[in-house]
Amino acid sequence: MRFGPAILERADALAAITERPGMLARSYLTPQHRQAGERIRGWMREAGMQAEFDALGNVVGRYEGTNPRAPAVLTGSHMDTVVDAGKYDGLFGVLAPIACVADLHARGKRLPFPLEVVAFGDEEGVRFGTSMMGSKALAGRLDAAVLELKDAAGVTVREALAAFGGDAGALAGLRRSRDAIRLYVETHIEQGPVLLEEGLAVGVVTSIAGSSRARVGVRGEAGHAGTVPMAMRRDALAAACEMVLALERHCRASSGRVVGTVGKLAVAQGGAINVIPGDVEFTIDVRSGEDALRRAAVAAIEAALREVAAARGVALEWTPLQELAAAPCDPAEQERLAAAIQAHDLPVRRLPSGAGHDAMQFAGLVPIAMLFVRCGNGGISHNPRETLAVEDAEVATAVLMRYLESLG
Repeated sequence: MRFGPAILERADALAAITERPGMLARSYLTPQHRQAGERIRGWMREAGMQAEFDALGNVVGRYEGTNPRAPAVLTGSHMDTVVDAGKYDGLFGVLAPIACVADLHARGKRLPFPLEVVAFGDEEGVRFGTSMMGSKALAGRLDAAVLELKDAAGVTVREALAAFGGDAGALAGLRRSRDAIRLYVETHIEQGPVLLEEGLAVGVVTSIAGSSRARVGVRGEAGHAGTVPMAMRRDALAAACEMVLALERHCRASSGRVVGTVGKLAVAQGGAINVIPGDVEFTIDVRSGEDALRRAAVAAIEAALREVAAARGVALEWTPLQELAAAPCDPAEQERLAAAIQAHDLPVRRLPSGAGHDAMQFAGLVPIAMLFVRCGNGGISHNPRETLAVEDAEVATAVLMRYLESLG
């Protein structure tokens, strides 16, 4: 095997770089982000690339082509993680193209274009609540207002960036023009069970679902757990629970076309066993491959939540956090990926992505393409039981290598 064993070994090494002992958690602009980025930068340089951190904390490696003035092909993914994460989400899309460049360099081969591999510093949005800051910056879609967002400790992105050694003033200069990029291609674990159930190592992504995120505040009235009659309560937690179920009912009724998740729910000050909760916050994440359907679902869910609030005598605050449009993958690049798969005597499976990816930020700017690789354990991801077989890492990287070489 040329690729698989080394990729999994490097994924293990990066999994040891974590903010929380006993689990993988690596968020944006932390010392662990710096440590992981330095390790990735070292591997990029070993592979024959020029590589550095950019002003926003992304690590960018460049392998010059025979025509350095040709538009670059961009590839990569993210190096941040969710809390209690798996080893391969994002990182495979960084490690696989580094392995491809190392193979090219060992053969003394240059492509007709520059190849850039990017390890984005932030895709998950765990620390500051907004995702894909790294890829948005390169695509020219990052609003400078995000610099004032705060983490749970009250630290702004601007402050964290300065402590990291970045440069908020250089944000605009990260934008890549249409003329400078030929296309963006990303490899990623599927994060689902389709390829696993069908016995396939890889698949061609047809589109990436859009998403809407919001924070919901429910304001009731705190009271003594023993003295306030049930009929007189304005229990914010009970109302929030009914709201969560209303969201679930609406999304289940969509026949699989919309999914909705409440990923965080918290009682103010942590709550107390003998106090009726008066103040609760939770998050909403709604996704669909159809933007109009997603927007309609969000409007319907907000209306349903307001009905619950009115019926229970609590106030509701709805704060939109993020809107990401669905992103179709380029038909011609889908065909090119399909040809690379067929060249390995494998069947071609096309499937959409329900998860968001950095690739979607480049949609509408340049053609985008995505290659999925099978993950085991029922396709589970965002979970320490996330797995990737060495044989599948080998096949996916070999397919990516063939795809890149076909772009002459």
